[in-house]
Amino acid sequence: MAASIAVIELGFVQESEPWRLLSPQFPSKVGGRPAWLGEVGVPGPEALQCGVCGNPLAFLLQVYAPCTGSFHRTVFIFCCRDPKCHQVAENRCFKVFRNQLPRKNDTYSYGPPPESPPSDGENCTRFQLKCGLRLCRVCGSLGPKTCSKCHKVNFCSKLHQLMDWKLQHKQLCNEGFDVNSVEVPDHRFLFPELELVTEPEELVSDLNPNDDDNVLAGMDVEILPSDVTLSSIESSMDDLKLNEKELVAMAKHETEEDKLFNKFKKRISTEPEQVLRYCRSGDPLWISLQNVPKENDVPNCACGAKRLFEFQVMPQLLNHLKVDTLQESIDWGILAVYTCSANCNAETQYAEEFLWKQDVQGDAL
Repeated sequence: MAASIAVIELGFVQESEPWRLLSPQFPSKVGGRPAWLGEVGVPGPEALQCGVCGNPLAFLLQVYAPCTGSFHRTVFIFCCRDPKCHQVAENRCFKVFRNQLPRKNDTYSYGPPPESPPSDGENCTRFQLKCGLRLCRVCGSLGPKTCSKCHKVNFCSKLHQLMDWKLQHKQLCNEGFDVNSVEVPDHRFLFPELELVTEPEELVSDLNPNDDDNVLAGMDVEILPSDVTLSSIESSMDDLKLNEKELVAMAKHETEEDKLFNKFKKRISTEPEQVLRYCRSGDPLWISLQNVPKENDVPNCACGAKRLFEFQVMPQLLNHLKVDTLQESIDWGILAVYTCSANCNAETQYAEEFLWKQDVQGDAL
């Protein structure tokens, strides 16, 4: 029997109406504030701190990925906004959480998501979960800290409270302050919000015209004038001649690292805008031979089950995050996410999973 080929889903970003990226729509999305799935066990500020600098993490993306045994299931990634924390082979500036719900639950309808935007009243609860928990006005994570003067706004940390105070809240704070009537300012902390859509990867045949061996097949050949002789061509190219030894040396100069990177580029060349590759229990498409995790580098889940690869975030996503600066920028080659193979219970908590960051070597990109 022939071996089955794993189906790989490619992820792309696109603009979307904001209401379609809210929790009741079970979105896959990049940036903005997290659209929390379950309301029980939402990670608190301590769980969403950078492992390097200790500051609050920003929401990067979430992937809605139901599977057998979990009718609703979402994987969330958070990362630090400080480029200094994104050093080579440093994974602690990222956090991954998995959450899931049965079809019948206390938060969402048993039927499909609504096909119309929420009413104004429903939209006003964007900083409060149905269960009553309040969210940080800056980042959308749990906000246990409340403004001591107006008691109307919540924050995850003193850092975000100070950020909002300087930008807006200092001028508005009073007992009559209507938090729902004021547009939330741009704190320059969130990443741009975009919908994440997927489609199956189309495998390219061996006779792809983009292959190096077949490039000439699609080229127009220029007919030389009749008075141009082979000797005249050779004479005019004397300065460009290379002897056989030099040609062999150049051919061998391509290292194994080059070969892998070229393989990576060739694989994504048909869909260069892909920002995500999803293939649960498959294998990552590495960009380098350096810093590839060994089996023991990926820890087992807290339940004891082995973690398996689920999806990877591609470097192309950086183009949409607006993180470039003249000095330093957040950067990565591949973000590979590994989740519990047993898909252990995450209905009463947000189970922490594992992320491996592989960096781009040199100026490959």
